[in-house]
Amino acid sequence: MFEVLVYVYENYWQGDACPELPQLGRKLTAVGFEVEEIQAALIWLDGLNLAAQSTQIYVPDSSDELALTANQSLGIQSSHSLRAYSVQEQDYLGAEALGYVHFLETAGVLPPHMREIVLDRAMAASGEPVGLDDLKIIILMVYWSFGEEPDALILDELCDDAQVRTAH
Repeated sequence: MFEVLVYVYENYWQGDACPELPQLGRKLTAVGFEVEEIQAALIWLDGLNLAAQSTQIYVPDSSDELALTANQSLGIQSSHSLRAYSVQEQDYLGAEALGYVHFLETAGVLPPHMREIVLDRAMAASGEPVGLDDLKIIILMVYWSFGEEPDALILDELCDDAQVRTAH
């Protein structure tokens, strides 16, 4: 499935250029991907689209007390909130992946609403527990679903293979 997602990201990096899922499925079949991989990717992408569309961001300024109170009652996270991971998330994602998510959060490039979608889509990935390379693809796809491109340094971090780096 992740090979299909990489293909979609590389060929439709402008999310609005991506065709509807049925047409995308036909294009992926024509390219030569296996039917099972395409179906899994399309189901996963449908969940991503639904999550991205249902996420609405409203950050009130500090003078809007009514909006701040409404956001607190709706459970919208503040920048001071702490995310506790369930045992299932810890087991499926592992310390390395969760540490990477935390790194991106503390670097200020993965806001809470995007983090939650990353975690949701990582848990929705079928098969074995999600490895760090697959998690990076998921993060890129979440950015893609919002029509955003991470800045150059983060994009380099997400696309770089850490095993071939040379330590200085």
